[in-house]
Amino acid sequence: MTLHQRLIFPFLLALLFLAGCAGQAPKLTSFAINMDRKKAGLERHEIDLPDGVRYVYLAGGKGDVLMLLHGFGGNKDNFTRVAAGLTKDYRVVIPDHVGFGESTHLPDGDYTPAAQAKRLHAFAQALNIKDVHLGGNSMGGQIAMAYAELYRDEVKSMWLLDPSGIWDAPKSEFAEIYLKTGKNPLIVRSEDEFADVFKMVMSDPPFVPRIVLNTMAQERIKNADLEEKIFQQIVNDPSMEKRVKDLPIPTLIVWGTEDRLIHPATADILHKLLPNSKVIMLKDTGHMPMLEQPGTTAWDYVRFRKNYVAKLKLPPAEAQASK
Repeated sequence: MTLHQRLIFPFLLALLFLAGCAGQAPKLTSFAINMDRKKAGLERHEIDLPDGVRYVYLAGGKGDVLMLLHGFGGNKDNFTRVAAGLTKDYRVVIPDHVGFGESTHLPDGDYTPAAQAKRLHAFAQALNIKDVHLGGNSMGGQIAMAYAELYRDEVKSMWLLDPSGIWDAPKSEFAEIYLKTGKNPLIVRSEDEFADVFKMVMSDPPFVPRIVLNTMAQERIKNADLEEKIFQQIVNDPSMEKRVKDLPIPTLIVWGTEDRLIHPATADILHKLLPNSKVIMLKDTGHMPMLEQPGTTAWDYVRFRKNYVAKLKLPPAEAQASK
């Protein structure tokens, strides 16, 4: 979900109160987001693919490419804060998925994880990215796994933050609500519903003035009908278990112990499926570790890359691709 509120500096809150006017919220919120992008060394870019699809993305840093994929209802700025701890070591690329943020919205498009992965592969090729390290939160993690299954010889590692797609896992609070009522708490059609989502996805959400939350809500409200369609395609897609079983790609699995959207026990299921995986459980953390604990989350990832991926001996890419 679009949680720019985690990007807001304390001085922005002071400015909002001094302004005393809801009309100032969009401008000041945009200013804070741009400041956080600058702090992380990220710049906004866009590119049109041959099929007419436009990707808008953030990019910055130098080194091996780390592509970060946001979750359902989110956008590229979900990873801005954590990127501040990554761009000194890696070339970080953060796209808006097709259907979200500023990228192309296809009213009747295929939004299954495999379809999104194929689009992202075309996006990577357009940027001349040959090998990639993938990171993804929630739906983004599901898409990352689909990408790794399709292009396993090009994916050097995965970073899965509370990923979706493992349907045999224990039911979460969100799943129980959805199954019992038929109502999807993640679809936002009002400012009040956005405020409720904000509380659900994080264990200890920060105080954010309501006028700021209302500003954030507008993107979600406008995209609600399309998000309904996308959600149905995602949850009706086959589970990832058989598709990633024994995938040898080095993988860091991170889960918040207080995740209300996807049951934390899913981490152990994934760990058993992926032979070269490690698990980190973050206490007092909800569904979006990169927003709740950006410093810790970034540090854990850098250590994983230096102490695990760099030292792990894997078969040649050709052998992996044949499995």
